[in-house]
Amino acid sequence: MNETNPPADGRQPEPAGYTPALPLGGLHGTAERIRHAMKRVLIGQDAVIDQLLIALFSDGHVLIEGMPGVAKTLAAKLLARTVDTGFKRIQFTPDLMPGDVVGTSVFDPASTQFRFEPGPIFSNIILVDEINRAPAKTQSALFEVMEERQVTVDGTTRPVGEPFMIVATQNPIEHEGTYRLPEAQLDRFLFKVDMGQPSLEEEEQLLLRAQESPDRLEVEQVRPVVSPDELRHLRALIFAVKCDPKLVRYIAEISHATRTDKDLLLGASPRASLNIQRTAKTVAALQGRDFVIPEDVRHVLPGILRHRIILSPEREMEGVRPDEAIERIIAQVPVPR
Repeated sequence: MNETNPPADGRQPEPAGYTPALPLGGLHGTAERIRHAMKRVLIGQDAVIDQLLIALFSDGHVLIEGMPGVAKTLAAKLLARTVDTGFKRIQFTPDLMPGDVVGTSVFDPASTQFRFEPGPIFSNIILVDEINRAPAKTQSALFEVMEERQVTVDGTTRPVGEPFMIVATQNPIEHEGTYRLPEAQLDRFLFKVDMGQPSLEEEEQLLLRAQESPDRLEVEQVRPVVSPDELRHLRALIFAVKCDPKLVRYIAEISHATRTDKDLLLGASPRASLNIQRTAKTVAALQGRDFVIPEDVRHVLPGILRHRIILSPEREMEGVRPDEAIERIIAQVPVPR
């Protein structure tokens, strides 16, 4: 299933005379400003920007997978620049230790006591670059904070900032010096975004921009367009979007179908069902509606399911891709009317 973008203005045609019960105009305007700011630097990759926006407003984490040099890190940094909040980057390497991520207790000779030195995870938007280059021990340092938004060190639990979002990147083809992410960690990512190569026209545009001027637009010139308080308010509006019981059943049936499908060793978790409902509400709100339709659900399914399912060995040997299995399963589940 292809990940398509909403129309250029972020909305779909609405019934004549329809007026949403929720004040969604501010959400649409903020989303467009973020999209515009990112596209000033990032050429192409509209689907990636779309997924990052949905994740930001849905309060979820994102795993971006793509070949080297396709601007995975750039996309994460641009998103962070558009929110007026803290940003940290953690470069995962094989020798990185959990304390390098969450922090550690340090002895202070002056007070003869230990004091806690917080790690880079104590920020708001965290870029975890090349997440699969760190071993399982270091990856496990993210388990608690991704789900519970808190860190426990030496028996003391400390909350992280709000908003809190992890954007992780990984290369799909390198195997030397990499470690597969555990299913428990993958399940904590709202979306897995496949970042492809630019089209011929987009690459040509990139080259033309690069030779225009030595003072071409850089990431540091992107200014914040939304504050944490505004983001909190917009998320509350999205939560109030209605999801009809028939669509709730539809979401549950799709998740259940992945667990009973003979071509899959592992299906979607209940957390995936919750994420589908939450992001479908976000898609509806971004398109100016205060209710979810089946197309909103189908729009988010590939990004939510592709990293949560495991194909059977037979299907992997046949070269079946997770998105193909997802598309087949979706086609088998009746759409509510």
